[in-house]
Amino acid sequence: MTTEETLALWNREYEATIQRMRAGAGPGLASREAFAGLNGMQQMQAMLDGKAPYPHIADTMDFSLVEIGEGRAVFQGTPQLKHYNPLGSVHGGWYATLLDSAVGCAVHTVMPAGRGYTTAELSVNIVRAASLKSGPLRAIGTVVHAGRQLATAEGRIVGADGKLYAHATTTCLVFEMPAK
Repeated sequence: MTTEETLALWNREYEATIQRMRAGAGPGLASREAFAGLNGMQQMQAMLDGKAPYPHIADTMDFSLVEIGEGRAVFQGTPQLKHYNPLGSVHGGWYATLLDSAVGCAVHTVMPAGRGYTTAELSVNIVRAASLKSGPLRAIGTVVHAGRQLATAEGRIVGADGKLYAHATTTCLVFEMPAK
């Protein structure tokens, strides 16, 4: 597939996902009751289908979940001027937030019902500058290990041309979700 074909596909997938999620539950926080008895994959699928709310940070940072699989999550975002730092480049926090979302949600997909997680460590390496001209970028997170107490995942931000912009690793603390 050419870069132009990949870009067109990414844009179609992104727009369809955004429309579905906004037409459904929209932004917000899911209640524990709504997710009771669902495993992480089912929770993520409900959000992707618009049946559960997506997090407000997706609107703030101009990115969205676009795809999930067992141990995998893909987010897409396009750097905007509001994401620039005072030096005139995309702020490192934008890369970190996009990657933290991808690797964290990849871990989320492998959580059994009643289990949760939180990021304990995130390491990000930015290897190419993104800008307004970069167009859409995708952060692809994949689980490396999912245990009872810890989970690890890695992620990459890539352009439609396959170029790497940043990569990350995470360690997540896994725990039993407290009852109410």
